[in-house]
Amino acid sequence: MTPRHRGAAALLAATVVNLPFGTLYAFSVFLKPMETLLGATRAEMGFVFGLATVTLTVGMNFAPQLYRRLSPITLALGSGLTSGLGLVLAASASGFTQFALGYGVLFGPGAGVLFIIAQQAVNQTVVQRRGLANGYVVSLYPLGAMLGAPVFGWSIAVFGVRPTLAGLGAVVLVACAVAAALLRAARIEMHDDTSAPQAESGHEGGRLGRTFWLLAAVFFLAASAGLTVLSQAAAIVQAYGGAAALAVGATTFITGAVGAARIGGGWLVDHFAAARVGVGAHACSLAGAILLMLNPAPLSAALALGLIGIGYGIVSGLAAGAIALYWHKNQFGHVAGRLYIAWCGAAVGLPVLAGALFDRTGSYASTVWVAAGINGVGMFVAGRLPAR
Repeated sequence: MTPRHRGAAALLAATVVNLPFGTLYAFSVFLKPMETLLGATRAEMGFVFGLATVTLTVGMNFAPQLYRRLSPITLALGSGLTSGLGLVLAASASGFTQFALGYGVLFGPGAGVLFIIAQQAVNQTVVQRRGLANGYVVSLYPLGAMLGAPVFGWSIAVFGVRPTLAGLGAVVLVACAVAAALLRAARIEMHDDTSAPQAESGHEGGRLGRTFWLLAAVFFLAASAGLTVLSQAAAIVQAYGGAAALAVGATTFITGAVGAARIGGGWLVDHFAAARVGVGAHACSLAGAILLMLNPAPLSAALALGLIGIGYGIVSGLAAGAIALYWHKNQFGHVAGRLYIAWCGAAVGLPVLAGALFDRTGSYASTVWVAAGINGVGMFVAGRLPAR
């Protein structure tokens, strides 16, 4: 298999496996049905989403140690079994604790391991336009949610929430098996022993340095607002008076916009300074928050959440592309895993706070003000990112 074909196989494997795992971003579609079924509060459901991101991040950070010891095929199949079992357990939950264990604890680690494996495989095989390639890989999560949200909405209405979750578990298992077959056929190595890492601006004395911490801060601030939107988009639109159909449609639109923005963010970092891209992305999210403050109506809410999501998406593509820009390809998985700790911190921060504020006030107005402040700070920090 030629290097070009190996790169294509890596991208295809990433596509197949990350689309179903990306339905994590369509979690908001499950909020009301599961609250009704389990008698859970909005804050408790926000906790489950946050827990899933924590375990996903744990999987990301263990992935480099795992792919140095085990084959990608073994890891893909093992991750599929663990995550699929978690979704089946969540589908059969009779109480909040079992649902949290299945969706929050078991579903996440496999997703995290395969996310890093997919990125590492792509960066070991793709040589040109690496920013664009990395932007595409990270776009697959919101694109998976864009495809999954309407399917979930239809399936829940026709079959119920339990069969929908169980069906997703089966899809995850099959997707992991297909990805394993593609990685095996392409014979992709996770580490290039013939290529020695060069000195990068992000490393100081072998440790992650100033560049990493600036990039992590930019990512954390954008993700705080963006993940609040992605985890609760349907509920936010309904809180501003939108009908259920508009809420599902808005979730589909927002996740699609985030996916496209992630590809765009990767492309932009190939052509423009990372600082300019980051400042513009945070400005886009800030504009969305201001729009919702000035015009708190259903359609404005959908548009505003889309702008916030687009800003977050651009920063996500920027972050993935910047790793390839600042660090050697052998270090991609290690740096990415550490960087996504910032993403995890964002997921258990403002989204959970937003749920708690909604339970207390019945409104998301306070959350929008917080998001605006966060994106204002993000513009300042992004302007300090170094050049190539």
